[in-house]
Amino acid sequence: MKVALYARYSSDNQRDASIEDQLRLCRLHAEKQGWTVVDSYTDRAISGASLLRPGIQELISDAMRGKFVVVLAEAMDRLSRDQEDIAGLFKRMAFGGVRIVTLSEGDVTHLHVGLKGTMNALFLKDLADKTRRGLRGRVADGKSGGGLCFGYDVVKQFAANGEPIRGDRTINEAEAAVVRRIFADYIAGKSSRAIAFELNKEGVPGPQDAEWGPSTIHGNPKRGVGILNNELYVGRLVWNRLRYLKDPDTGKRVSRLNPESEWVIQEVPEMRIIDQEVWNAVKARQKSLAYEASEPGDNPLNQRRRPKHLFAGLVKCGCCGGGYTMISKDLLGCATSRNKGTCENRLNIRRDALEASVLSGLRTHLMEPELFKEFCDEFTREVNRLRIERSADIISQRKELERVQRDLDRAIQAILDGVPGAQLKEKIGGLEARKAELTELLANAEEPPPLLHPNMAEIYRQRVAALYESLLSADGTAEAAELFRTLVDQVTLVPNEAELAILLRGDLAAILRFAANKKNPDILAEAGVLSALLSQESLVAGTGFERT
Repeated sequence: MKVALYARYSSDNQRDASIEDQLRLCRLHAEKQGWTVVDSYTDRAISGASLLRPGIQELISDAMRGKFVVVLAEAMDRLSRDQEDIAGLFKRMAFGGVRIVTLSEGDVTHLHVGLKGTMNALFLKDLADKTRRGLRGRVADGKSGGGLCFGYDVVKQFAANGEPIRGDRTINEAEAAVVRRIFADYIAGKSSRAIAFELNKEGVPGPQDAEWGPSTIHGNPKRGVGILNNELYVGRLVWNRLRYLKDPDTGKRVSRLNPESEWVIQEVPEMRIIDQEVWNAVKARQKSLAYEASEPGDNPLNQRRRPKHLFAGLVKCGCCGGGYTMISKDLLGCATSRNKGTCENRLNIRRDALEASVLSGLRTHLMEPELFKEFCDEFTREVNRLRIERSADIISQRKELERVQRDLDRAIQAILDGVPGAQLKEKIGGLEARKAELTELLANAEEPPPLLHPNMAEIYRQRVAALYESLLSADGTAEAAELFRTLVDQVTLVPNEAELAILLRGDLAAILRFAANKKNPDILAEAGVLSALLSQESLVAGTGFERT
């Protein structure tokens, strides 16, 4: 029986050897069961509160391809601590005919998913509550509630019992001088962009040794972020102004502003860097400039904004890797060069000219049949190879089932002929168990659909031609733009003397999905496309593939 191992640990504070310990125990268990370990998957220092982990995603992809029939882990919480995620993982594995087995729970069932999933979710909530309670007490003592802002250093010291004393800070005089300079320059009338330019030009390191940007300086006054809005600089520690949530779709943390009644405020005069008069002057200038960044969704103008242009978020500078953004109504320019001054690329390009050039390149180059012929040939060979393997497995299991049945018949006949049944009891029991296992495997096995014929290049050409026509049509631009963005990963603009060379980077798998007319792709790897085509016979007919 083919089995895959999975191991994870969630914190940088845990030992990396924890992974090896988990895998070692799982291998010992697999050997005792007589299972064959075909692969192992790991996620190091990644929380179990989300399935957006490279190791678990690769495991799911391989499971859907039939690479193994059992997933073995130390415990369910290694797979996921989130109720929704563990239930979804269990459902996907069941659909793929894959059992989940753990050293702690044994064979995972619906009951385990319900009870243990709830317990793991409660554990996460309880851990978060205890952590916040500890941080709140630390803030009440005038210590740091987590994180370190520019202008301060962590004080590392230990109690008499050897335990670390956390939360103490001291002023970093070199960084404090930079903070005072920023406040002074802002009061003098300089913009945050001009200040960032000067600091980067002089090589002054920013927070976490990064480059300075305008947003690093002006931040968001309402949220208290940014150098000019950090109240710790005037000896006022504000904690719990923001709360952080994990987006279930992306796995990224997003911040939300808490009600002011929930803020914890503590005076720490020993941490003051900026005089009160200077702070007040900065606040007065911010107010005079009417700078007020709105919360997401608060700005009514958001509803009346024009749709994003075709390549919004995709265009990158070939010199620094930064984004190309709109610097006027029609012009795109390097944001790093414009905002930070650390990139030498000063070349701009008209948005309509860029779109026309890229679409022309798509039509003339990507639509060449020879460009895709070689890939389509390899794609089809791989699909056919996987299907042949699946067919071979099913045929082998059917032959073994016939052989087991013959052995059972002979054993029964031997008893009828007078051989004592006690001598054949163990052998018959093993044969019956193997028969039941093979019967279940064959009952759940899906017959592979017919082999594919390599006709994808022509289908792709037709799809892209239709897309190009849609983009030229004002009525279908928005929908076509969304489709096009699934084909192109990045548009890189590289200075070439006085012009910008345009380099397109696309995802062949995404292009194939587009050619197959899949409207809601949920996987990005070529393996995922193979898996989808293997499991969806309807696609074969729907995209013009010929059956052989």
